[in-house]
Amino acid sequence: MEITYLKGVGPKKAELYKKLGIETVEQLTELYPRDYVDFTDVTAIRDVVLGEFCALRAVVAQKTEPFSRYAKVALYKAELNDDTGSITAVFFNAKYTFDKLELGKEYIFYGKITGDLACMQISSPMYVGAHEQGLLPKYHLTAGLSNNMVSANIKTALSAVKREETLSAEILEKFGLLGVQEAMYKIHFPKSREEYTAARKRLVFEELLTLKLGLSMIRSRGRDMSGAVMSDADTDEFWSSLPFSPTAAQQRAAAECIADMKRQYPMNRLLQGDVGSGKTLVAAAAAFFAAKNNFQTLVMAPTEVLARQHFKTFSELLIPLGIKVSLITGGMSAKEKNAAKAAAKAGETDVIIGTQALIQKTADIKNLGLVIVDEQHRFGVNQRSALAEKGYNPHILAMSATPIPRTLALIIYGDLDVSVLNEMPKGRIPIKTYAVDTSFRPRIYKFIKKHIAEGKQAYIVCPLVNDDGASEKVSAIEYFDRLTEDEFRDIPTGLLYGKMKQTEKERVMAEFKDNDLKLLISTTVIEVGIDVPNAVVMLIENAEQFGLSQLHQLRGRVGRGAEQSYCVLMTDSKSEYTRARTRAMVDTTDGYKIADMDLQLRGPGNFFGQEQHGLPPMRIADLADDSGIVAEADKLAQEILAEDSNLSSEKNAGLRKNVERLFGSAAQYGWN
Repeated sequence: MEITYLKGVGPKKAELYKKLGIETVEQLTELYPRDYVDFTDVTAIRDVVLGEFCALRAVVAQKTEPFSRYAKVALYKAELNDDTGSITAVFFNAKYTFDKLELGKEYIFYGKITGDLACMQISSPMYVGAHEQGLLPKYHLTAGLSNNMVSANIKTALSAVKREETLSAEILEKFGLLGVQEAMYKIHFPKSREEYTAARKRLVFEELLTLKLGLSMIRSRGRDMSGAVMSDADTDEFWSSLPFSPTAAQQRAAAECIADMKRQYPMNRLLQGDVGSGKTLVAAAAAFFAAKNNFQTLVMAPTEVLARQHFKTFSELLIPLGIKVSLITGGMSAKEKNAAKAAAKAGETDVIIGTQALIQKTADIKNLGLVIVDEQHRFGVNQRSALAEKGYNPHILAMSATPIPRTLALIIYGDLDVSVLNEMPKGRIPIKTYAVDTSFRPRIYKFIKKHIAEGKQAYIVCPLVNDDGASEKVSAIEYFDRLTEDEFRDIPTGLLYGKMKQTEKERVMAEFKDNDLKLLISTTVIEVGIDVPNAVVMLIENAEQFGLSQLHQLRGRVGRGAEQSYCVLMTDSKSEYTRARTRAMVDTTDGYKIADMDLQLRGPGNFFGQEQHGLPPMRIADLADDSGIVAEADKLAQEILAEDSNLSSEKNAGLRKNVERLFGSAAQYGWN
């Protein structure tokens, strides 16, 4: 039912709810509280602490109105008593709220303790009747909607909407869960912490079970279909041609890919490895195996810079072995692109490399057997599913240099098998990381100049492209202009940022890679994949503006050669949050430890951002805090699908509806 027709809403308020993404009564019931005011944990007046929020059970002993109700700030005061003392409640310009208080009646008040030790006050308190003890919900709001309005509308909506029970009686009993109607009411209006906990457990369990069922169904999609089934082919030629020794982890991951590609159904594998662990070599080995089986490979990169880098690496590894490699990017001429596409269509190219946007349009590939997707976290579940419909149900190898905490990986990569590169190639020296404030800037500049004088190169990373006049964050363009006119005026310096023309980006990167430019001032466009072994120093300005995992990715642009490399995090922030993050960066170069810390500090909702990780939005579950329920839901999902792989039985009809609602139509995901 449209929310406009709910009693107490109407067209005007419906427009306000639309700003919160709510258009139906059902959606309104799922606007779960962001927090609660706890009226159950009551403090005696004598025990209150200045500056803290607390709840008081007290009687209204006296009420005092302001001298003038028309003053700019009209103060309404009430003296509150309990058995231990008295305190003054102060209401600012709140006549209606004040008038509702009855002399001699007991209430529970909640607010911040202000004033001083001689005269303590509780400022602008919320209150409920003494017998209404419970948790008061606080909602995400928009201008024009008050918390009281939303709370009242949700109470009406819960009466108007009868939720269908989607979990069987057996599941409810086994896991000790509330029924859905009871859980929906108690999540909004719990009378105790215990009621809140029980309601939340039920709703989180259902949401995570739905997510795991959907991801498992995507993963098993195509298991009945033949992919590009490959047979044994000798890969010794590939390994023996390398001018270095691969790590055991690289060889193991390549063997896992090859075993997958010999199955009757498509490979769906994630190759996960920290910055510099050598994922590209494994991808090249898989492409070599596909070519030996007369299948073509598509390599999709998130940026043109990375696509060109992959083209160089794949060409060096494969062309000497007779494997034909081509590139298709937006920066090429129309003639070059058409020639590359025609060769792919005719089956004359073994490995085709390009960006996602362009490759998606290149539908005609004669014998596509393998798709390699780089920087997997930038491609969501939807894109992976769409890829599976392309060509001849090709094998998919996804790669990511972003370490993911185990709990998050279980969800985000729930539709993929996982190979982990947990060894670094020999000769890599750990990067030394330092955290400093801006008083160290002259010393850091000297440090950068020293290394440039020795023939090395350096990066300086800034969080903004343009100075907006109101921000103290450093702007890459303004910073570039200042440095090249002053401290680094005699040093060849380049500027790189996302909105530059592609040809200009390519020119700057080529000049830096060729050592024509000694210093590169850049935004986070260098975060992914750029490989310049001669760059040994990185200064990150305003380090507090970046997530931990992003700092780790940026740091990975140095330390790629045989020389000692350095990363300097510069920030004047004194917050404990910033200190915790910089400590983590200084203490370890282990991306997985950093990812765990990042998840703890920022929470899963901000770990990637919804657009990057491609997951359906979670309304109530927290992938970090609910790891125990994740494991339970995962196990139950496998048990359910083992009996009913399509959720087609009557007892699982509700679960199937949940999955379709969360992921979109069944047809979109290729389910039967």
